[in-house]
Amino acid sequence: MKKNILSFIILIAILALFLAACGNASPATPAPAEVIPPNEVVAEGRLEPIRAINLSFQMRGVVEEVLVKAGDSVREGVVLARLANAGAAKAQLLVAQNAYDLLLRNESGERAVLWQAYLDAQVVRGQAEKKWDDLNVDAIENRIEDLQAEVEDRKTDLKDAQEKFDKYKDLDKDNSKRKAAKDDLDQAQDDLNQTIRDIEKEMRDRDTLRAAYDAALAAETEAKHQYEISLDGPNADQLALARANLNAAKDGLANYILTAPFAGVVADVNVKAGDQVSVETRAVSIADFSAWIIKTTDITELEVVKLAEGQKVSINPDALPDLQLKGTVVEISNAYTLQGGDILYTVRIRVDGTDPRLRWGMTVETVFLEQLSD
Repeated sequence: MKKNILSFIILIAILALFLAACGNASPATPAPAEVIPPNEVVAEGRLEPIRAINLSFQMRGVVEEVLVKAGDSVREGVVLARLANAGAAKAQLLVAQNAYDLLLRNESGERAVLWQAYLDAQVVRGQAEKKWDDLNVDAIENRIEDLQAEVEDRKTDLKDAQEKFDKYKDLDKDNSKRKAAKDDLDQAQDDLNQTIRDIEKEMRDRDTLRAAYDAALAAETEAKHQYEISLDGPNADQLALARANLNAAKDGLANYILTAPFAGVVADVNVKAGDQVSVETRAVSIADFSAWIIKTTDITELEVVKLAEGQKVSINPDALPDLQLKGTVVEISNAYTLQGGDILYTVRIRVDGTDPRLRWGMTVETVFLEQLSD
């Protein structure tokens, strides 16, 4: 018993000494927080390529061919994709090109070629007209109406099949009732999808032939006009008109073809052969990743007055904390946006240098370094 009491007293003494030592220890010194000089501005921004554009066809139609894929490098002027109904536009361009070229030659040779161009345009128009006349438009429109009504039936079938499947969906997957209900649901969805595809095909069959016929009519009219004005002999006014018609024909053909407006990289391809597109359809995105621009998102009115074009900027991408870049202010917007009660201005910063890890859309922290006084 005495030994136990002595051991307990010794333990208490050791514990008291330990607590006293801890009480005398110096508290840990916290790491100093990063201090930003009062005249420096810190802002968030987003990384963008020096040039980028989303391209769309300027004519409604069906995509015939896509010649690039995401990641491809392209030169300026390279064809990226084309529509299937460009034949009439090509014919019109040929007519306009012949008309312009022949105005520069002797009058008799010009008239003969213009006459031949007019005859060729008549042939193209006749072929397009026959295809359109042979098409039973009323029957197509009736089929479209029937298919649209069928779509509503298919939607009802799909809803019924979904409700039936919902009754058994919690059963074992091998349960015969659940399997039968799932098969019915899949079939109902397939039937609806097929009916929608049938409608789209009927519309393409009608619209493609009509567009080709209209374009052929226009080409024939233009060819006839060029021939008739050649009867009076070429002059400055006729040459200017032929040049304008040629440029218009080139613009018309360009509506059916997408070309790269500058050298860069294909960032995205949003269409494929067989797709029906309109002027609102984004088809191909091109970007020039050889240099980068940062657009800020949170510069306030109290901060923008401290900035100036030519000011140096320190840049740190959020996703790459080990990467430090430099930049230069190239533009400070005069317009503002209102966000959460704050007046904000966009500042564009040119990034000096690059890094293969940088990606379009990355967020970055920008520190606008203090300006030196004059």
